[in-house]
Amino acid sequence: MTRHVYDAHPFPALLYFPYIRSTKSMAEKYFKYVIVGGGVAAGYAAREFAKQGVKPGELAIISKEAVAPYERPALSKAYLFPEGAARLPGFHVCVGSGGERLLPEWYTEKGIALILSTEIVKANLASKTLISAAGETFKYQILIIATGSTVIRLTDFGVQGADSKNIFYLREIDDADKLVEAIKAKKNGKAVIVGGGYIGLELGAVMKINNFDVSMVYPEPWCMPRLFTSDIAAFYEGYYENKEIKIIKGTVAVGFTADANGEVKEVKLKDGRVLEADIVVVGVGGRPLTLLFKAQVEEDKGGIKTDGFFKTSVPDVYAVGDVATFPMKLYNEIRRVEHVDHARKSAEQAVKAICASEEGKSIDEYDYLPFFYSRAFDLSWQFYGDNVGETVLFGDSNPKSPKPKFGSYWIKDGKVVGVFLEGGTPEENKAIAKVARSAFISASCSCRSRAFLSFSEKMKVVAAYLLAVLGGNQSPSADDLKDILGSVGAETDDDRFELLLSQVKVVAVAATGGGGGGAAAPAAAEPKKEEKVEEKEESDDDMGFSLFD
Repeated sequence: MTRHVYDAHPFPALLYFPYIRSTKSMAEKYFKYVIVGGGVAAGYAAREFAKQGVKPGELAIISKEAVAPYERPALSKAYLFPEGAARLPGFHVCVGSGGERLLPEWYTEKGIALILSTEIVKANLASKTLISAAGETFKYQILIIATGSTVIRLTDFGVQGADSKNIFYLREIDDADKLVEAIKAKKNGKAVIVGGGYIGLELGAVMKINNFDVSMVYPEPWCMPRLFTSDIAAFYEGYYENKEIKIIKGTVAVGFTADANGEVKEVKLKDGRVLEADIVVVGVGGRPLTLLFKAQVEEDKGGIKTDGFFKTSVPDVYAVGDVATFPMKLYNEIRRVEHVDHARKSAEQAVKAICASEEGKSIDEYDYLPFFYSRAFDLSWQFYGDNVGETVLFGDSNPKSPKPKFGSYWIKDGKVVGVFLEGGTPEENKAIAKVARSAFISASCSCRSRAFLSFSEKMKVVAAYLLAVLGGNQSPSADDLKDILGSVGAETDDDRFELLLSQVKVVAVAATGGGGGGAAAPAAAEPKKEEKVEEKEESDDDMGFSLFD
């Protein structure tokens, strides 16, 4: 692979980078700040460094990919569309969050060295030294580890035939390019998707859009089990089946058969079934890329342990994104999150912390609200908070509905700790985030008359109240709320409604902060106990809800 270096200034490189043009002729290159990894986190960190006034020649990004940082979620959606497909430079960071598109020229203008097609194979944190596969040496003052994750491959487990041609994994743009070529070559063929997480659901949809006969295979009892309840999953599985995608649950791929050219032709399942396949896409999770730093930094929960500023146990070394295990302030827990939203925000936090420390200033610790989202076909969902405790489903979750819109609350210790919404407007999605962060006390507790009021009734009126406030009615009356409930086909008798309203106003105002509140069309079900599905040490790639995010 050709090594690319974007000059870091419009003037001759030697003005600011005495080492940048040479490769083997000069043994060592020095930068004040080095980011290892060229993904989403690296791009957002670079933007924050620029905001903080980084000087030309101080910052370098070292990436094994051949292109400048881009919004990785686009690879499983718009990049694979049969018409109007996304292509670079259209989805370089930071368009995924509504920001400026950072083209390669941007790095040049800011004096940032973008060193591409360069894989770091050795790191010595004690001597602040990095060595590339080509033998180049890089020295730094401050290091940000943003190496991300790598996909789990079936060949790692010795699955028979897993090295056949046309079995794909999706992580980098090179992976997506290979899949695009296969889609063209195997037009209108049969595709098998192995995995029922983000990658599986999004690739199942995009392969169907490409007019493939699609089968999805996963071992869990329902799709997205680490986030979805069985009720939520039932909607998406039903929707996909209505699109003529075959859903095969409770089994795994144990082997593949190839033709004389080495191209995959069949997928053998553990339950004995055999599926025809022209293309197989595998999405069974990922692992954080921390091997370079083993035994050099403290680790926890499969990642590099950091504090609320993403500092590691080694001075002048920070870790962000997928590889970072950090204190989640909101829940007083230590967690590791593999998601594009966290990659962006953790990178920005680390840079702010670095610059504040140099200036003798302080900043607040990272205070992250878990956020997951996806888009496939005409569907778009968002989730905020924690998916623990009892759940209550509300809205229209019929997969045959022309415009389904539904959601779910997660209630723990009488507090709403998580909210899911399918089909929400931008305003409603912002509102559910506010509800999840506030962890307000639900109407199901601290109520003298709760024996006479169902949980479903309480949650219906909570939802109606929040929807009214969201629409600008800061003091909705009982009649206002009845109109909202009636518009979505939910009703309750007058006596109970008045009692509910007196309770709900108190708890809902806490959720909205007295202003714009939560969201969604109410029509709640009775609460369900928390469902447990065995967790695995894996994580699906994150996918967003716009073309590039």
